[in-house]
Amino acid sequence: MKVIISPAKKMNVEPELYPYREVPQFLAEASELAEWIRALTYEEAKELWKCNDAIARQNYERFQKMNLEKNLTPAILAYEGIQYQYMAPSVFEDREIAYIQEHLYILSGFYGALKPLDGIVPYRLEMQAKAAVAGTKDLYGFWGDRLYRAVRGEDGVIVNLASKEYSRCVEKYLQPEDRYVTCVFGEFADGKVRQKATLAKMARGEMVRYMAQTGAREPEDLKGFDHLRYRFSEEHSTPENYVFLKINEEKERE
Repeated sequence: MKVIISPAKKMNVEPELYPYREVPQFLAEASELAEWIRALTYEEAKELWKCNDAIARQNYERFQKMNLEKNLTPAILAYEGIQYQYMAPSVFEDREIAYIQEHLYILSGFYGALKPLDGIVPYRLEMQAKAAVAGTKDLYGFWGDRLYRAVRGEDGVIVNLASKEYSRCVEKYLQPEDRYVTCVFGEFADGKVRQKATLAKMARGEMVRYMAQTGAREPEDLKGFDHLRYRFSEEHSTPENYVFLKINEEKERE
């Protein structure tokens, strides 16, 4: 079983907490993307990133000076988003680090597919960015089926904890023999399960931590997840979508 998650926009350099293990498998592709971005003008890069001047200048400078083989941080520590804060990998025990290294992949518009201990540098490049590289119209075309092939394990089981922007890179290439399970974290209201982006990011991070702590080996092992007052809902779930509903405090006391 493999698990896919999204990256985060905010990144840091943290090479000393624990060392990176190897360089990313798609380093050549990342180098190609870096060269393409370096050739852009500042205004073109800012338009690509869809961000303010401060963030654009920081990242433009990053790419101008970028060395993909020096001052590397393990990917799982390099990202600072909400999902990663709730995952809290900096306090993982050795067995939990070993677990995520075996099962977890971080999908990236720049690096493709990352194992947690792959060494990376800060960058900015979302998968949905309009980057027409190497004769393709966007990054989905640039990566093609390579990310699916990278994350698919021998048993063909993939647990999706990624946003639609990133899960799309894998879903498009799924085969009939694959088992693909998406986790949905929401609340039931007006006859529908509604998922809020920030709460879902928090829950995805907690789910990775739960899996690492419990040593989950198959999707069924996720059904015991009970962090942040989420509970698995058999009623609202299907074999392809595991729905976890948030239980309010009043119902929890009943």
